[in-house]
Amino acid sequence: MFDLTFTVIDTRSAATPLTLAIDQAVLAGWTGRDPLARDKHIAELEAIGIARPATTPIYYRVSARRLTLAGWQGRTFVGLGSDHTDRKVESYSVTVSKQMCDKPMASVLWELEDVIGHWDRMVLRSFAVTAGKRELYQEGTLDAMLSVEELIKRGFEGGRLPDGCVMFGGTFAVKGGIRPADRFEYELEDPVLKRSIRHAYDVITMPIRG
Repeated sequence: MFDLTFTVIDTRSAATPLTLAIDQAVLAGWTGRDPLARDKHIAELEAIGIARPATTPIYYRVSARRLTLAGWQGRTFVGLGSDHTDRKVESYSVTVSKQMCDKPMASVLWELEDVIGHWDRMVLRSFAVTAGKRELYQEGTLDAMLSVEELIKRGFEGGRLPDGCVMFGGTFAVKGGIRPADRFEYELEDPVLKRSIRHAYDVITMPIRG
């Protein structure tokens, strides 16, 4: 178990610091509601040698230490993170690949109860920056993914996210094909409350020396 400190932003834009004790991390994959869109992303990964998942959705357990900046005391928060993955390792074991890379998270959280009523209208998008050129990489509203209630119901006994658990909720098919980048930028937009959570990180590819 280790601690991560976030800032909780409420509907009045008031900021409250909150330190959470995290002891488990779960990466939910293949969470699309539309089976055609979901299978499109599966096919994208198959094209680069990554096997189809055993189930959809699927829940990968990873070390909580991979969270780099949740459920807590019965409260559930919404945040933003990147399930950064080693594609080479993923070609022979998706589960192992999930353990290879840190999962950068934004330090801002929203209360789930503040957004659950308009969950499907929120927008998730990302940008890839390569050689100084910024391109839209992914974009979609959350109605394209399984609802947060459904993900928790399927993945956890009793249909409740355990205290101290962070769950990643899935992603969208990419625009223009899966490709590496020098920088990854991503955001969750709430068009109803007119606010966003944003984060970004630079990617350094290690040279392969044999």
